[in-house]
Amino acid sequence: MSGDLSFYVHIPYCIRRCGYCDFNTYTPSELRDGGTLEIVAGDYIDAVLREIEIAQAAASGKVPTIFFGGGTPSLLPPRDLGRVIRAIKDRWEVAPDCEITLEANPDSVDAAKLAELAEVGFNRVSFGMQSALPHVLATLDRTHNPENVFRAVEAARSAGFSSISVDLIYGTPGETLEDWRTSVQAALAMPIDHLSAYALIVESGTKLAAQIKRGDLSMPDDDLMADMYLEVDAQCDAAGLSWYELSNWSKLGHESRHNVAYWRNANWWGLGPGAHSHLDGLRWWNVKHPTAYKSALFGGTSPIQEKEVLTTQQKNDEAIMLSIRMREGISLRKLSQEQIAKVSGYCQSGHLDQARWHEGTLQLTPHGRLIADRIVRELVL
Repeated sequence: MSGDLSFYVHIPYCIRRCGYCDFNTYTPSELRDGGTLEIVAGDYIDAVLREIEIAQAAASGKVPTIFFGGGTPSLLPPRDLGRVIRAIKDRWEVAPDCEITLEANPDSVDAAKLAELAEVGFNRVSFGMQSALPHVLATLDRTHNPENVFRAVEAARSAGFSSISVDLIYGTPGETLEDWRTSVQAALAMPIDHLSAYALIVESGTKLAAQIKRGDLSMPDDDLMADMYLEVDAQCDAAGLSWYELSNWSKLGHESRHNVAYWRNANWWGLGPGAHSHLDGLRWWNVKHPTAYKSALFGGTSPIQEKEVLTTQQKNDEAIMLSIRMREGISLRKLSQEQIAKVSGYCQSGHLDQARWHEGTLQLTPHGRLIADRIVRELVL
């Protein structure tokens, strides 16, 4: 294998689980091995370093991006996160402009900690804002102080982070269009370079799903969800952040290069429990629980739970599903005449950009992004 190799580092720990969360993350009370996060962090990083040794023997390439996600990676001491960055830099050629991202809860960092994080190598940070309004955050079961987001962004800028992003969630039960407009305005009023806005997905088994099932909360209708998406798109455009992927907007040069690598189906190695990896059409994922993950590595065995080799058809279908999300769109040369015939009508309906279509590219319009899944089904089924 040659070319680029990105790394994803999963930090599967949180102080508490939010009501909508179905991520592979664990609170102290859920850990089989007990102890506080401070106690388990060093042990966990030791296991990640062992997986890095496995990766060194199996994968080569220049490293353009490293992304720490979770969970709440910002809960761990910067020195422990820095051990992972150093281990990767010691074993692979790392691009001089390597994008090294940390997902952070704004309540878990201050100016001193952000300075330490920058010192160990992080140059990009993504803060989980979700909303600027306390009543929306309460419905999501988020406990961070909205005012801390602004303070964290300012501190990150002072610490020297070259790219700063915030994440928002729209479509929370009870959230109005005016609520959403206020949150987007608050986000864009901060000195950020990138904004992600995701529609709330209610996962079965979560506290939020139970509240909706009981009738305590109700989801917004599709028309309101569409209006919310178009609102954030318009506000970002006016603020100089351009759409480059279905749920992401940025200033020029501040796109998340790590996520772009995913959407282009590049090679990446996922470190940590439940992490997925992809190398030249081979995909695998690790055992899910951190205790099982550590036991495997400390026992001298691989943490991989399962592998699959993608067929040519799977690769082609995934290329369509991922490429259609992006500003670059899909070259019509990569589609069959049958596929082109199936979706050509979306030009007339305003869901595909007509000018780009005539140039030979399928690109979604803002209204087309609202029905991206429908257009994908036309192309791959």
